[in-house]
Amino acid sequence: MDQHGDTPQPTAPAARTKHRGSCHCGSLRYEALIDVSEGGSRCNCSICTKLNGMWAYVKPDELTLLSSEDTLGTYAWGGKTATRYFCKQCGIHCFGRGHLEEMGGDYASVNMNTLDDLEVSTVKPYFWDGRHDNWHAGSRDTPWPIFTT
Repeated sequence: MDQHGDTPQPTAPAARTKHRGSCHCGSLRYEALIDVSEGGSRCNCSICTKLNGMWAYVKPDELTLLSSEDTLGTYAWGGKTATRYFCKQCGIHCFGRGHLEEMGGDYASVNMNTLDDLEVSTVKPYFWDGRHDNWHAGSRDTPWPIFTT
């Protein structure tokens, strides 16, 4: 109870908004429920650096493919904990799906750069040191180095 004798109410979950996204050529289309105020994940691992992705993480049922499965190419690497999906025609990586216990099990990731209705430069980034498997350090507000001395 608070000082007025009222029972505190649980905090409402963050507002997720439906966003539509697509690849460069428009063949791959999807929509996802995303809370942009949570920021976007940036990682310094080789694939994230080369793709220049900024990722939002959602529950698998919050990501819906609007185009045909035939438009999708896939890429999985390393421990195969995640698969990236890209357009077979233009090559743009739009989203991923994976399973990590540390992320609560099954998840989907959305490349925020492919959202058609979002100015990604307005999203606050948070940074991970995936290149050095330094996940235990957590995220931070400034980029992790790619090379260490």
